Amino acid sequence: MATLSQWVAGARPRTLPTSLVPVVVGTGVAVGEDHAVWWRALLAAVVALVLQIGVNYSNDYCDGIRGTDEKRVGPLRLVGSKVAPPKQVLAAAIGAFAVAGVAGLVLAAVTTWWLVLIGAFAILAAWYYTGGKTPYGYRALGEISVFVFFGLVAVVGTAYVQVEGLPWEAWVAAVPIGLLACGLLVANNLRDIPTDRVSGKRTLAVVVGDRWTRIMYAACTALPFMIVLGLAAPHPWVLIALLAAPLSVPPTQKVLNGAVGPALIPVLGETGRLQIAYGVLLAVGLAL
Repeated sequence: MATLSQWVAGARPRTLPTSLVPVVVGTGVAVGEDHAVWWRALLAAVVALVLQIGVNYSNDYCDGIRGTDEKRVGPLRLVGSKVAPPKQVLAAAIGAFAVAGVAGLVLAAVTTWWLVLIGAFAILAAWYYTGGKTPYGYRALGEISVFVFFGLVAVVGTAYVQVEGLPWEAWVAAVPIGLLACGLLVANNLRDIPTDRVSGKRTLAVVVGDRWTRIMYAACTALPFMIVLGLAAPHPWVLIALLAAPLSVPPTQKVLNGAVGPALIPVLGETGRLQIAYGVLLAVGLAL
């Protein structure tokens, strides 16, 4: 039986900013449009956070039963390390998806029922990332999914449930947020290239190789600041997001200087802090 601390570790708390930051940015857009609805923003945060936890548990379960986590270098995996039975981890994933679904249904009821379809696609994408017979996460498509669901869908969706419209600012702001979310996945997959290659898990990092994966990570942390410069013409206050730029230096240096294995683990936390700082500052700039 896994302990509470092990269950928390299995939820991979360092990845959770990926789900909450888009909600903050989408709400920043809504505030700027003078249409913020705080209880809807809170429900959107519940959907995003619990869905991310469900993704982490489902990945733990699916990778664990396939044996791809047996020689894992990174954070604790419940099934792979045999501290929790697979059925319990699967139940936790399903429970998380159910909670996200209920919160999403409330938002759909007060806005549009099309959100049910989008939510269903999000849950299916979460499961089939590593689940099913041909998981797309094993086919170098993980970064595309992260960009779409933790960038475009999360930011634009959060703005929509409050504004009940699709402001262009939400689409533009979703791009850098999606890139930073991809940066987390790229760093994770860079660390796991040796074990993923052996286990047959063809992530994008495995396909393009070590050198190009490191370049990809640097692009994911640099491009968001370039996008802010473009967005500053109609919205000068977004330039305050540039204050987060120094936080991109330590993880990018580690990646470009050739860190491998356990030396890449701190990069996840540093990328998460970068994403939080950038997202909060961008949201404030959009609100102003």
